[in-house]
Amino acid sequence: MIDPKDSLIEYPCDFPLKIFGATQPDFAQAIAKVVQAHAPDFDSATIEMRSSSNAKYLSLTCTIRATSREQLDNLYRDLTAHPMVKMVL
Repeated sequence: MIDPKDSLIEYPCDFPLKIFGATQPDFAQAIAKVVQAHAPDFDSATIEMRSSSNAKYLSLTCTIRATSREQLDNLYRDLTAHPMVKMVL
């Protein structure tokens, strides 16, 4: 178990996640489902989207209300394991 005092983040806080993947239909909806599984109060209407210059890739910024390090760790794990996701920052 990680001691909350070891974290540089004070919870709860707004925490932006940047998720990258190939441009494809339903990418944003699939990512929103994963995020909402860990942050039920996340509003998918707040997702910021940006295409790469050649429109081959799409980046999504999802800002959640993070409540714990465990929540963020689990969310990162699920996002990075998702077949549509190339990278999560």
